[in-house]
Amino acid sequence: MKNMVYIQSGGPTSVINSSLYGAYKEAVRLPEEIDHIYGSINGIEGLVDGKLFDLREEDPEDIELLIQTPGAALGTTRRKLPKDINDPVYEQILENIQRFEIKYIFVNGGNDSMDTCNKISILCEKRGLDVRVFGVPKTIDNDLACTDHTLGYASAAKVVINSIYAISKDALCYKKGKVHIIEVMGRNAGWLTAAADLVPDDGRPDLIYLPENKFDPEQFLKDVKEVNDKKGLAIVVISEGLEFERGQAHEVDSFGHAQLSGAGQALATLLQERLGLNSRVVELSLYQRANPFLLSRNDRDEAIEVGELAVRSAVRGETGKMIVMKRVCKKPYVGRFELVPLSEVANAERKIPAEFMQDKTRMSEAFRDYLRPLIEGQVSVKFRGGIVRLTNFKKVPVKPAK
Repeated sequence: MKNMVYIQSGGPTSVINSSLYGAYKEAVRLPEEIDHIYGSINGIEGLVDGKLFDLREEDPEDIELLIQTPGAALGTTRRKLPKDINDPVYEQILENIQRFEIKYIFVNGGNDSMDTCNKISILCEKRGLDVRVFGVPKTIDNDLACTDHTLGYASAAKVVINSIYAISKDALCYKKGKVHIIEVMGRNAGWLTAAADLVPDDGRPDLIYLPENKFDPEQFLKDVKEVNDKKGLAIVVISEGLEFERGQAHEVDSFGHAQLSGAGQALATLLQERLGLNSRVVELSLYQRANPFLLSRNDRDEAIEVGELAVRSAVRGETGKMIVMKRVCKKPYVGRFELVPLSEVANAERKIPAEFMQDKTRMSEAFRDYLRPLIEGQVSVKFRGGIVRLTNFKKVPVKPAK
């Protein structure tokens, strides 16, 4: 058993495929330890259903384009594995691990994905299998425990900052304008919304609302009215995860998370009904995590390096771990990689600390110092006929060895 399988899980980021690129390149450099390099189609579902494909069979050009391709090139899922390790689905996983002669399993994802990774690690250990299971961190929410930051966050933050800067310039053209409500991704942690505070002074939002702070609609109305009375308009940035009565039910995914949407529109309705103010609602939505043009060079480089390190660590015998980033120097930014047990990361959530907030609608200089170096560096993107070039795998199914 010398094959490896790579799993992408949860919501994609603009650099999730860069980690896959790094892992693939490192695996190719280790032919004595790794034979086939499999991709699991649609996350853990591929390993459960035995739907894998051999990345060595893909076009080399598509491999190289991974570093500028958003989305999950292998396909992803939000499927949650059962708590009971004796559930039949785990027997299917074990069977496919053996059928495809898999020795190395890499799961690239966030909080819930690390829970999946941890369960597989525990399963293999209990069954006495020499299978190395490793977590590769990823989430634009930046809410994984034990790490200074997560892969994908910096690039998404860069999109948020630059998009809001452009929107602000448009909004400020008028002597008297509207209330612009810009809705940013983020369920319980407002790291991505907070990035709006790095917009330069000539376009910086007037108000920023994070899910870490209790949201009071009445105070919101007062805040917006004060700004609008003074300026004739207001630029407000909110997290989609703000909790307040919206008069609507939400569907939930397999992890029990509400499908968030509509916070901005609900607040726009409130402003119109209570204050008679017209609003323009902008949902940055999927573009925050699917932008191939505003990648942070630091983010992409770290994503590649983490993919490489995950493979090297597994080959030398490490298992049940996830790679984390530690900041050893603030100015200039210097980071190092460490390994932590998956049990410390699975389902844990890191929110913005109090020292990163100046008040309930503004971030502190400490936060700005934290984020600035992460978003630095530009990347060159390849085009053909004016259209960005992106990876499109053939995903030819692999026949099991047994």
